[in-house]
Amino acid sequence: MTGWIGISLGDVTGIGPEVALKAVAAELERDDTKFLLIGDENLLYRLNQKLSLNLPLKKFSGYDQTGKLFVVQSLTTPLPETVPTGSEVAANTSMAWLYDGAKRCLRGELDALVTAPVNKESIIRAGHPLAGHPFVGQTEFLSELAGARRTAMMLLGQDEHGRWLRVALATIHIALKSVPEKLTPKKLTLAIELAAQACRDLQLPRARVAVCGLNPHAGEGGQFGDEEIKIIAPTVHTAQKHGIDVVGPLSGDTVFHYALRGDFDAVVAMYHDQGLAPLKAVAFDTGVNWTLGLPFIRTSPDHGTAYDIAGKGIANPSSMISAIRLAKQLAKNKR
Repeated sequence: MTGWIGISLGDVTGIGPEVALKAVAAELERDDTKFLLIGDENLLYRLNQKLSLNLPLKKFSGYDQTGKLFVVQSLTTPLPETVPTGSEVAANTSMAWLYDGAKRCLRGELDALVTAPVNKESIIRAGHPLAGHPFVGQTEFLSELAGARRTAMMLLGQDEHGRWLRVALATIHIALKSVPEKLTPKKLTLAIELAAQACRDLQLPRARVAVCGLNPHAGEGGQFGDEEIKIIAPTVHTAQKHGIDVVGPLSGDTVFHYALRGDFDAVVAMYHDQGLAPLKAVAFDTGVNWTLGLPFIRTSPDHGTAYDIAGKGIANPSSMISAIRLAKQLAKNKR
């Protein structure tokens, strides 16, 4: 069965369109997957020529078309050739393309959506009506759009020896000082359950989850804080009683070493940088962001818009390639 992968191009003044085309060029002949690029036709045709990729881009007219690579123009008005970096135009188009891709997934037209980077600051400044509320990130926007109340972010990647880290986050885009207040048994339970389910969705032979402590040395028996005693340990114990193979709280300064050597299949981190710092140390160029708990598959590269190198043709597509491959793997497993 041929699968359809949608790719929303993100902020056109960043590296999203470039890494999307480079990644598709690397993936197009690997299997029979069909790609739908959700963006601006003229931009993609120019970029295809500029990068000398010679990709067989076709204007999208329906899912029964012959071919493997298509472009859909979501907006009625084409973009101008020059768009100011981080402008309102760039912000609004990135949101429109993201919205279009998600809606196609919700209608069952696409097997997965891969989202190129957007710029949060410019979207907030533009006040795009699709956001409906202050924009936090693509993960939160897609969760709201899909009506998904039980979602979490997982970052995953492998090192040069093929060893994986898979990290789910109990809290994400909040200030560090807010983590103890926001770290509730409900949120932690959700992250544990979704991390275990992610292992099953990946068809791993087991789903062994490690849970980090919040404080140094997992609190040292309450000497450095009591979140481990009051929140984390009881939540882990409850998850164990419900049949999840989970241990913790474990010290955040050692648990990722044990996960990398294969003792655990996924790690639940208490806050954003606790999980992403070791992940990016291991797989900076190839890390993938996977939104757990959505009613459709959504992955994205684990990097931003990189305005400083946009338009220079030097952006590394490795993370986007990884995001596409994960989306294809999950779609195949689901089918």
